Amino acid sequence: MTDPSIWNQIFIWPILNALIALSKGFAFLGVPGSFGLAIITLTIIVRLLLYPLTTPQLKTAQKMAELKPHLDALKEKHGHDKQKFAQAQMDLYREHGINPAAGCLPLLVSLPFFIALYQVFLQVLGNGNLSLVVEQINKIVYSPVLKIESLDLYFLGVNLAEKPSNWQAAGWGLLLVPPMTALFYFLQTKMMIPTPQKEKPKTETKSGIEEMMSSMTQGPMSWLFPLMFGFFSYQFPVGLSLYWNTYTVLGIAQQYFIMHDTSRRRSIMGRKKTN
Repeated sequence: MTDPSIWNQIFIWPILNALIALSKGFAFLGVPGSFGLAIITLTIIVRLLLYPLTTPQLKTAQKMAELKPHLDALKEKHGHDKQKFAQAQMDLYREHGINPAAGCLPLLVSLPFFIALYQVFLQVLGNGNLSLVVEQINKIVYSPVLKIESLDLYFLGVNLAEKPSNWQAAGWGLLLVPPMTALFYFLQTKMMIPTPQKEKPKTETKSGIEEMMSSMTQGPMSWLFPLMFGFFSYQFPVGLSLYWNTYTVLGIAQQYFIMHDTSRRRSIMGRKKTN
């Protein structure tokens, strides 16, 4: 944490200083659970700052997911001719105004910030030596005003440094954290899977085996990653799950607004064509 590397100076130290400033601000106002609120607030701030970058990526991902039935039809039409399929795929993307590369760039730009958030919370909460953590924080704060004597890691009666895997000593209530983490991630994953269309594209004539393989492909995606994050939250400090869940809930809200806006635009265009 105190290593003056470029990564730490550009990402870790500014985020840590913001976290301490928010925590001290909530404590000054007499708000209980100041550190937990600081985690939530900082996650919201970073997510809002990166909103212009993540929105195009989510829109592109949603459009590509909606075109999956059409892509499946093109695969069947062109068989093993990869060149023709690639050309037809690009034509389909161009027809619907999709640039796959445009969705990747914003993700690559925003990814370091989310990794840095994760590292900050893990280093503070997972160290196991609170006095050492306080000492390290005081070495890298930007102002003497931000120096701390201790950290109150309790939020809603739970020590954010505790792990659900230690529920026998810390309380069975911690076992609620992994299922909640998995549930939030499951909801976000399901939102990214397009709803089945009432009418299939005219060129699509899937066999029963292909339909089964398609459903098998989408099935694991909807539960594998949620289970994986649920398992991670069982092994890591509760404060890290607080960050993950805040981030995921914000992602669900962002995805909902994108889907609502897309549906509204389609409805308007449909009315214009009718008129």
